[in-house]
Amino acid sequence: MKLSDGVEQAIHCMLMLSGLQPDGAMPAAALAEYHGVSTSYLLKHLQALAGAGLLTSVPGPRGGYRLGRAAEKITLLDVVLALEGAGPAFRCSEIRQRGPDPLPQKFFAKPCGVSAAMLKAERAYRDELRKVTIAELAYNPDTELGNAIEGRSCAFRDRHERRRAAS
Repeated sequence: MKLSDGVEQAIHCMLMLSGLQPDGAMPAAALAEYHGVSTSYLLKHLQALAGAGLLTSVPGPRGGYRLGRAAEKITLLDVVLALEGAGPAFRCSEIRQRGPDPLPQKFFAKPCGVSAAMLKAERAYRDELRKVTIAELAYNPDTELGNAIEGRSCAFRDRHERRRAAS
């Protein structure tokens, strides 16, 4: 199974956004800059995440994107489904019913072994993605890499996070 590049970009953006202040937002251009990707391509994915309720789009000059719900409530499966759709990766086209000398229809009442195995694997894959939240991936202070990534992210957020003006 191959997921689009947008899935990786979206997950990393969700991680970046999970570190914002409650009233903070980050523009799509800043997220694209941080990850070294095309703003227009990333924007399409951010809009899909917002459409799924995983992100909130904040309008105006202090606008951008923020998480649509707590990072603890967003799973990797949520992100994948928002971008790739809910349909299964494997779609049985009943190839076994084609060609010369087909078997009688009674043999096709149940899915074939290939379809059953592929769907079982997909359920396992989705179950694993459902177990991992954005909060769990956000920051690991126990590793040198985790600390380096957090330092880079914090510095970038400090420069690019937009906050509501004080009233």
